[in-house]
Amino acid sequence: MMSTSKITYAKALNTALRDALTEDDDVLVMGEDVGALGGVFRITDGLTRDFGEDRCIDTPLAEAGIAGFAVGLAMQGFRPVVEMQFDAFGYPAFEQVTSHIAKMRNRTRGALPMPLVIRIPYAGGIGGVEHHCDSSEGYYVHTPGLHVVTPATPADAYSLLRESIASDDPVVFMEPKSQYYTKADLELPTSTEPIGQAAVRREGADVTLITYGPQLPSALKAAEVAAAEEDWDVEVIDLRSLVPFDDATVEASVRKTGRAVVLAEAQSFAGMGAEIAARVQERCFHSLAAPVLRVSGLDIPYPPPKLEHTHLPGVDRILDTIARLQWDDEPDHTHTPAEVSA
Repeated sequence: MMSTSKITYAKALNTALRDALTEDDDVLVMGEDVGALGGVFRITDGLTRDFGEDRCIDTPLAEAGIAGFAVGLAMQGFRPVVEMQFDAFGYPAFEQVTSHIAKMRNRTRGALPMPLVIRIPYAGGIGGVEHHCDSSEGYYVHTPGLHVVTPATPADAYSLLRESIASDDPVVFMEPKSQYYTKADLELPTSTEPIGQAAVRREGADVTLITYGPQLPSALKAAEVAAAEEDWDVEVIDLRSLVPFDDATVEASVRKTGRAVVLAEAQSFAGMGAEIAARVQERCFHSLAAPVLRVSGLDIPYPPPKLEHTHLPGVDRILDTIARLQWDDEPDHTHTPAEVSA
């Protein structure tokens, strides 16, 4: 493993792929330009050189074909890791994902596992043109049979990719493009954490800010500003895994703070943010001192690069939303359901 040093999110992914290829001959990497080029974002850099064209496979520009080929490989016992290159490029493969990848294990009553990972660079923050930036997680989380994860840090990028490759269930692995070249001081872990565990990134007492993937940096920045300028103590939860969902960590935080804001880059209507808000409302109703609020992208097709900043949630919008949470009344978290009803 690598020694403690500054490492980028992209390098963490590359190392995870390299370690998986080294440890298991059944692991294959495949996708458009993943070979000699090393991928558009250089996530597969050097893998064809070190493992050969039979292990890191350049494919034609045909996403449906790539996904269908990966299904056949997984059915034969391989562990393919597919790169879709850009989020919206994955849509031509959607029928394969929803009709076959997500359902094969159920369709065969468990006889055929589907150890397949679909890596999707997603979300904005890079000024990409049409088809190169989108927040597509809602399509996948709505599809039973898929695990959906979205690491926001280099350490989680490594850990969750290793766990995803080892899983016998299909995993849609969503990588925030804006995070690829962020760095962290770390030693890549020799052990990994199971899929389905959220992380408390910042302890707080006044409000829980729930987010994932590309919006974690904005959440942490907003929490810092809230403490410095408004004396609000914001707890930040990084979901890491969207499916399965870590209700326990979220519930514990909301019951402690009594307030919750859900932050997601995707559109608001019928999105992942709505699901999170509903889960919090259903499970923590008697602990809430205010309604669960959401901060999201606009309900529009993803805008062109020069208008991207108007669409993406930012610190000001997060703080404006937190300010709506009835700060004049301090919550009493000792109420029982009967007392609240009375």
